[in-house]
Amino acid sequence: MILYDVICSNDHVFEAWFADSKAFEDQRKSDAVACPICGVTDVEKALMAPNISAKKEQAAADGKDAADAMKFLYKMREHIEENCDYVGKDFAEEARKIHHEEVEKRDIYGEATAEEAEELREEGIEFGEIPWPARHDA
Repeated sequence: MILYDVICSNDHVFEAWFADSKAFEDQRKSDAVACPICGVTDVEKALMAPNISAKKEQAAADGKDAADAMKFLYKMREHIEENCDYVGKDFAEEARKIHHEEVEKRDIYGEATAEEAEELREEGIEFGEIPWPARHDA
């Protein structure tokens, strides 16, 4: 796995993991890589310095940090699923109804395209985007 710094056309820099350089290029060309800040899919690899760890302890600590981050994301997903209404692909429409007080206010989650997310931002509708971890059946 390779960790890249990625920059979007709005100059937001974020990190993303890829199997290899070809995987990044394939996903970028198919608009599968979206900026978590603004949702645009016009992205490139950002300039970054190589991360060369001189100590095994640092490498182990980095692995622990990544594992802790994944645990946090799984807990966040569990909390959201238990406490919010799933609205699926109707997220943008339902968020608008809540924002305009056409329906009772409640916490929701679902999916939105990058274009729908950008429209919500332009309308001043606040929402968050979470890097949803995949489910793993044990």
